[in-house]
Amino acid sequence: MTRKRQLRPDEMALWQEVARRTEPLGRRRKQTTMTPANSPKTANPPPEESLSLPLFRLGAAAQGDDSRHDVLPGIAERIASAPVAMDRKSFQRLKRGKLSPEAKLDLHGMTLDQAHGALVGFMLRAHGAGKRLVLVVTGKGKDRDSGGPIPVRHGVLRHNVPQWLRLPPLGPLVLQVTEAHIRHGGGGAYYVYLRRRR
Repeated sequence: MTRKRQLRPDEMALWQEVARRTEPLGRRRKQTTMTPANSPKTANPPPEESLSLPLFRLGAAAQGDDSRHDVLPGIAERIASAPVAMDRKSFQRLKRGKLSPEAKLDLHGMTLDQAHGALVGFMLRAHGAGKRLVLVVTGKGKDRDSGGPIPVRHGVLRHNVPQWLRLPPLGPLVLQVTEAHIRHGGGGAYYVYLRRRR
């Protein structure tokens, strides 16, 4: 059995100083005033009115003009603003729906785990077969928000698929991801342009 080490006198003095300066959690802390010599100059705090929030009563509806909550808004904008990695002429034809996908994966009705496994397997097989353009159908997502205090993500697969396509093992295989033309599913589907096999 080992003996506990005793505190040295300097350690005991330090501990007593810390204990002396500590206040119990229940009490409000006293505001200490610092002299200009040892404190940096801070801006005046904002007036009380600017910190107050409007009164909210339990059971009342939250104010706002958008009843739909979207945890990750703007997925279409983020994909549209991504740099074009493929040939520009081919990309314009792709955006106009002039190129036909060589294979299609429909993820409707799958859970996140099922969809992720299906996507990885599908993309690896498509790339292995030398396919260049595939279509991944996610659907736009259901409006499941019940109006509760916690936002519910709409289109979980629509938000996750582009991220999965950027991460290993799929990231090195994918050259471009873009929203599909309306004839191939529009906002509920993605064109995935694959790199050539080496």
